Amino acid sequence: LQYHYLKRPYTLVPLTATAVPEPVYLDAEGRPLPGDAPEAAFSVYEINIRPGILYQPHPAFAQDEQGRYRYHALSREEIASKWTLADFAHTGTRELTAEDYVYQIKRLAHPRVHSPLYGLMSQYIVGLQELAATLREARPDERGWLDLRRYPLEGAQVVDRYTYRIKLKGRYPQFAYWLAMHFFAPMPWEADRFYSQPGMTDGKNLTLDWYPVGTGPYMLTENNPNARMVLERNPNFRGEPYPHEGEPGDEEAGLLRDAGRRMPFIDKVVFTREKESIPYWNKFLQGYYDASGISSDSFDQAVQIGPDGEATLTQEMLERDIRLSTAVAPSTFYLAFNWLDPVVGGPSERARKLRQAISIAVDWEEFISIFANGRGIPGQGPIPPGLFGFREGAEGINPVVYDWQDGKPVRKPIGVARSPVAGAGYPDGRDARTGQPLVLYLDTTDRGPGDKARLDWYRKQFAKLNIQLEIRATDWNRFQEKIRSGNTQLFFLGWNADYPDPENFLFLFYGPQSRAKTQGENAANYSNPEYDALFQRVKAMPNGPERQALIDRMVEILRHDAPWSFGFHPKDYSLYHAWLGNVKPNKMARNTLKYRTVDAALREQKRKEWNRPVRWPLAALALALAAAIAPAVIGYRRRERAMARGA
Repeated sequence: LQYHYLKRPYTLVPLTATAVPEPVYLDAEGRPLPGDAPEAAFSVYEINIRPGILYQPHPAFAQDEQGRYRYHALSREEIASKWTLADFAHTGTRELTAEDYVYQIKRLAHPRVHSPLYGLMSQYIVGLQELAATLREARPDERGWLDLRRYPLEGAQVVDRYTYRIKLKGRYPQFAYWLAMHFFAPMPWEADRFYSQPGMTDGKNLTLDWYPVGTGPYMLTENNPNARMVLERNPNFRGEPYPHEGEPGDEEAGLLRDAGRRMPFIDKVVFTREKESIPYWNKFLQGYYDASGISSDSFDQAVQIGPDGEATLTQEMLERDIRLSTAVAPSTFYLAFNWLDPVVGGPSERARKLRQAISIAVDWEEFISIFANGRGIPGQGPIPPGLFGFREGAEGINPVVYDWQDGKPVRKPIGVARSPVAGAGYPDGRDARTGQPLVLYLDTTDRGPGDKARLDWYRKQFAKLNIQLEIRATDWNRFQEKIRSGNTQLFFLGWNADYPDPENFLFLFYGPQSRAKTQGENAANYSNPEYDALFQRVKAMPNGPERQALIDRMVEILRHDAPWSFGFHPKDYSLYHAWLGNVKPNKMARNTLKYRTVDAALREQKRKEWNRPVRWPLAALALALAAAIAPAVIGYRRRERAMARGA
């Protein structure tokens, strides 16, 4: 599966499948249940793939005249002379089959793959835990390869050449999103065997992650991350039509001009690493790069922020016909209060008032302006804009922290925050019982002197409440260990969506996901029985009014309990030249290159126009040299004439 390039909210559409699969629900005896049944023992997804899809040319598929694989039994000596895939004289291909998808699902349990998704999927895919135990005891062949075709998996089975079936425990409607991610991309057994040969990693990078194999529009032909990476058109790609529909406004923006045309439109894509931002930026302005992000150093040159907070391009960019693209990322950055901490954590009224007061005091609008060049949206809750469950306007604000004034959210004045601090037992920042000043501790990573301004800003926010903030800076590994053990008080973290469903953010507060207790993703270790019960219902529900109502209640609970100070959702800015077409930010898809177009003639024209040789400095230098030499020449000639007269 893949995400529709143009539609929002993000929508799944087929890629190699014939349709987006719909689950069939079964009871414990395997009997079908209605789709709206509240409980189900199993969910079954049957996926049909289109016939005739071919893999890219690759040595793993190469065969000799007798049909034997040329490169599956290489000696170390034979491999020693091979450094890239181009060093293999022969390539081959074959048709994509359902077995390739099943093989990849089994790889999630492979002891040498160490898939980060195994822990989650082992809770759902029937038999995956048992397969992992079996593979840990299995013996590979004499060449170190473990042929996963020999090991059955109940939760992933081949039905026929073009159909496979996945069986999950219970209901998990978000599973379809995972089918659009690389964890479930097909894996031909030939490639697994090819790369498993001894010697492939001896001082070289002949590995699957360095040279992947697939059926998509491009193949990686050069991979040097320190200098250059090259994607070239896959000659075996079947082609794919550009979308016929999108959002309102897409047609006016020219995004449907290529509707129905076969993709990809670009034959070769070159990524070049620039170690310094200034040369990279200058090359973009000269037209040698088609698109660019905007660093802090070049932000003011490229973008100006209007009185209403809207970003527009500067005159310099407009004169070059450079375009600006912005999109709110499906991610969030937040300040967490450790629920296990005796001062700021737990359900007590005292701790809750303190958390709420700090949430008001930490001015995220100012943070975004100073440290993110205005590139962010203050968070009103955990769910970012663009996802189901997010509320716009007055009904979407956090009433604990904001008031709705003149059609926009306005942070409550600091005086409002001082009252709950006093109510928490800390009037003027001192413990009412002991008279001692309130000192809180922020754990963070130490990245060097450049962080001083940011850390000073943190202290300033807490000082508004007369709270002393002590910074405990450490390295990343130690920071992570402190969070894992629950040995923190306050800390900053972020989260990027795995898929565009509110469950992927709401589970960050689910009690059984506590980082300190279960090594889950609930880093704040928050726990609320009502919230946990609602999450259990919401996570398995389809989008609709009932789900929205439950999400509203969950967000209300979070705003009241304040386990986070909801920070901001980053806003991505990118620039692109007029010759780059079909540009629309898609923060979930990873296969957007195939949609892009390049007007090569316009690019060449602009490069010549912007990079004409400047000859006047040479002329000026020549005149300066002439002016400097002239007195010497005149003096020399005078001496020569004087000597001639004297003779």
